[in-house]
Order: sequence, then structure tokens, then C-alpha cells
Amino acid sequence: QVQLVESGGGLVQPGGSLRLSCAASGSIFTINHMHWYRQAPGNERELVATITSTGDTEYSDSVKGRFTISRNAAMSALWLQMNNLKPEDTAVYYCHADHRSLGVVIHDYWGQGTQVTVSS
Repeated sequence: QVQLVESGGGLVQPGGSLRLSCAASGSIFTINHMHWYRQAPGNERELVATITSTGDTEYSDSVKGRFTISRNAAMSALWLQMNNLKPEDTAVYYCHADHRSLGVVIHDYWGQGTQVTVSS
């Protein structure tokens, strides 16, 4: 079992920055990929950023060039650095981790979410 706890959300003005953190504990040796998702009211949950077990990263087009995902070597900590924030970035942000076999997810884990609000 893996437990995930997010922190770092809050209120920020447009153009500002926030750094979200996710602490992972439990059977972290089973983690293959880690992700940040977000969900705004009335919208589906959206994949924002991915980092693989080898350190490769991917971003959604809406955040590319503004957000950076990173992790430590043990995969016990995940971060999302968010720069040049826009009002449309307002959402609940979720940390996610999965365990895969031949590219197929066989277990996955979610944090409780942290609110990010971008407003003047």
C-alpha cells in the first residue's frame, strides 16, 4: 500500500508562483510513474504532468513551459513547481502514483487533493 499527502496549495495572484509537494509513504518501492492531476468544478479530472521511474517527464499543452514536475530518487517526494499562474489554473490538484506491469497499471494511489486558487 502507498499513502500520498499533498500540501502547498493556496491563493495566489495571476503571474505568481506556487510549489506543491506530495509525500509518499508505505510500499514506495512499487511505484513506477507519478503524476499531478487537477480538477476544476464542472470539469473532468485532467492529467497535468507525469514523471516516470527513469525520470522522463510529460506535460499537458496548457501548462507546458510554466510547470515543472520533479521527484526524489526514492520516489518518496513529488513536487510541482507552478510559475506564471493563470486564473484558469484554479483547481484542486491531486498527487497520483501507479504500479505497472508491461505498461499496464495494476495498482494506483491518490492523495486527498490541495486547492489552488489564482485570482486578483
